[in-house]
Amino acid sequence: MRDFSKAKRIVIKVGTNVLSKENWVDKDFLRVIARQIAGLVKQNRQVILVTSGAIGMGTEALGIRKQLREVKMRQACAAVGQGILMHEYQEAFRKYGQKVAQVLLTNRIMSQRRNYLNLKNTVETLLGMSVVPIVNENDCVSIEEIDLAFGDNDRLSALMASKIDAELLIILTDVEGLYDGDPKDRKAKLIPVVKEVTEEIAAMAGRAGSKYATGGMASKIEAIRIAANAGCEIVLAHGREKDVILRILNGEEIGTLFLPKRRLSNRKRWILNSMAKGVIEVDPGAAKAIRDSRSLLLVGITKIRGDFSAGDVVNVGDVAKGVSKFSARQLRDMLMVDISLLKSISQKQKAIIHANDMVIHR
Repeated sequence: MRDFSKAKRIVIKVGTNVLSKENWVDKDFLRVIARQIAGLVKQNRQVILVTSGAIGMGTEALGIRKQLREVKMRQACAAVGQGILMHEYQEAFRKYGQKVAQVLLTNRIMSQRRNYLNLKNTVETLLGMSVVPIVNENDCVSIEEIDLAFGDNDRLSALMASKIDAELLIILTDVEGLYDGDPKDRKAKLIPVVKEVTEEIAAMAGRAGSKYATGGMASKIEAIRIAANAGCEIVLAHGREKDVILRILNGEEIGTLFLPKRRLSNRKRWILNSMAKGVIEVDPGAAKAIRDSRSLLLVGITKIRGDFSAGDVVNVGDVAKGVSKFSARQLRDMLMVDISLLKSISQKQKAIIHANDMVIHR
């Protein structure tokens, strides 16, 4: 038996493939989800629901029967469908006396520290009032510009779990969990517990999405890594299993359980999951120093890529991610001065990114 009795904060992600029935959003199933989540709130648990389905709702409302490929059509359908989807959720939850709130996000909001903290405060307030935040990507905005998009709601759900210090992330999909082979192969076996997402585990993930979905098993593995870095347990399970959410919380061994690897601080989680605005290339000596938890010094930098400001998150080669104390322009100017000619030892050893503001890739 699994023990989630101490899991007070829970993020539940419901994908398009689970919500859909014959390619359209199953409104009856929304009530099934609402009933289970309302039951958890009555147990004094705090729940965030991350949902897909806006584009699917929009295509149904507009009578579109073909696969959508054009960005502008996906935007239009998302704009029409989001309001309908939220209305259906409100009606479903109202039946069980549960209040909900709509939260639409883009990647840029999560990457800007100030907006990130404001969002955290809002979500914390809603949870404190026993309101269920219903979160979705703002598709009519984010799919227009690639830097605004999360890519799929799997990653969004993991970021939400990381952000609010959730103890448990439940990803509901259309397969029973992670298999050691193709789930369609009768010889493939369900993996009940994954202690660490290794490259071997990641290689087991497929990449296919559905007609309206953007995520596949590969995106779920990426999301699981994000949540695991926050010290969050993750369960990947089939969403159409009877009372699957309640049964998972009751300890039934449904789906695949992924155990957390490390628990980063909230700030380091923000750094790790933010969009990098540029790249600071470093020499082997600097790379080794960073892996040894030391700061990045000016003397170890070889090249600057991109255009970023002081305080932006950047990639440090392929070693780490961090918050630069200087802009790209300032660093290029500093690099134009031959290091050997600098008289001041302090200038040679100037910390460009402090160790406390870096997260090493693992």
